[in-house]
Amino acid sequence: MVPLEDLTPPQIVEQLDAYIIGQKKAKKSVSIALRNRTRRLKLPEDIREEIAPKNILMIGPTGVGKTEIARRLAKLCGAPFLKVEATKYTEVGYVGRDVESMIRDLMAVGYKLVKSEMQDQLKNSAQEKVEESLLDLLLPGSGKKDKNQSNKASEGLMLPVTIFGTDASSENTNQVNSSSDTQGPDSNMISTREKFRTMLREGKLEDREVEVTVQKNQKMPSMEIIAGGNMEDMESAMQNITSMLTGARSKKKTVTVAEARELLLEEHLDRMIDPDKVSDIAKDRVEQMGIIFIDEIDKIAVQNQSRGGDVSREGVQRDILPIVEGSTVNTKYGVVDTTHILFIAAGAFNMSKPSDLIPELQGRFPLRVELDSLNAGDFKKILLEPKNALTKQYRELLATEDVTINFTEGSIDRISYLAEEVNSRVENIGARRLHTILETLLEDLSFSAAEHSGETIDITADYVDEKLKDIVQNQDLSKYIL
Repeated sequence: MVPLEDLTPPQIVEQLDAYIIGQKKAKKSVSIALRNRTRRLKLPEDIREEIAPKNILMIGPTGVGKTEIARRLAKLCGAPFLKVEATKYTEVGYVGRDVESMIRDLMAVGYKLVKSEMQDQLKNSAQEKVEESLLDLLLPGSGKKDKNQSNKASEGLMLPVTIFGTDASSENTNQVNSSSDTQGPDSNMISTREKFRTMLREGKLEDREVEVTVQKNQKMPSMEIIAGGNMEDMESAMQNITSMLTGARSKKKTVTVAEARELLLEEHLDRMIDPDKVSDIAKDRVEQMGIIFIDEIDKIAVQNQSRGGDVSREGVQRDILPIVEGSTVNTKYGVVDTTHILFIAAGAFNMSKPSDLIPELQGRFPLRVELDSLNAGDFKKILLEPKNALTKQYRELLATEDVTINFTEGSIDRISYLAEEVNSRVENIGARRLHTILETLLEDLSFSAAEHSGETIDITADYVDEKLKDIVQNQDLSKYIL
């Protein structure tokens, strides 16, 4: 993945083009916003603090790519990224999630991202320690001459005890011993350990079972969670306190060497990484480069003041406002300043208008991008061009049953036309209409795929008409099926 600071706006658009058809305006706005994040960090500190992110409001019908742009952006940018739905939040005083939880969730994403990066850097050195621990499991007492040194080498892990399925190991040990009769017991043990090390590296012991007892460190609960967090965070903190009072939990597990390697690697990496350092780096990255995508924001717009539910909707908007404007939020990783977090909001606005949002919130989304509805030409491109095109997905799915399907150009044209027609007659759900049409089109073939093993089936325009003609013509049926 190309680092975010090296991606220019045209390159960002090019990356998005591989998965999303059309919507050039939206891609352009998003790419500029992302690039401005890295530009700002190169400025002197006094100027940098004055430059606020230009938040974006995407407006367009469902199924045109708003969420897909956000999803692909998350994978592309490598910065802490969170997608949320505005409808999951409630006003303070109501049962449900408070809006500050989105910042806590973003911080958790940032922490996980930074921790993963550190683990990748330390993985090689950790794997060496894991190998020694595995050998201690397979040959208890072979690693050190005395018990104290052995305990020190295990770094507090309660590990080596029992080996299961020892027939092969006994055989190998006997072979080593028979060839080393003239050597002392220490030499035999060292020779046997090296023999097992070779077998371990060659993957010959992966299915051997060992018993591992892992004692995990309990982290100190963060008091700021209890002071300013939600019920979920408070429950987690109380569980940590309970664990501290009752003692650390340890559990014996009988696992294969392959499974033990994963457990030990995770354990060693956790011990090698300083959580405070991870928190500090993650906090800085979230504050400077964090991005939150708020979907379905039109669902909390106030359309009629007389409706009782609108009170809560407007309350959610007023709670979101200080988060977008810039405020501090308590998280278990520290206090996070939201001033420079980039917010991208999106909504269909088919039942409301952007002007139905409270004026203060409107002002915090100065960039507005209207996404275009999709036509038959767009549907054709969606079926063929993206890396994850639907036709490719169905082709690969049926290939697992040794069934080969070929979509002819005529069938692609016909499917695209039907998608546009049904969207215009029933309800415009954008590209999601292609999912319903293709699933209905290939339903019989998917059901009896095993009977067509080894066959090659051409999906032609006539095949499409045969499977969908009656449904398309019957408007009552098409409402429910397509």
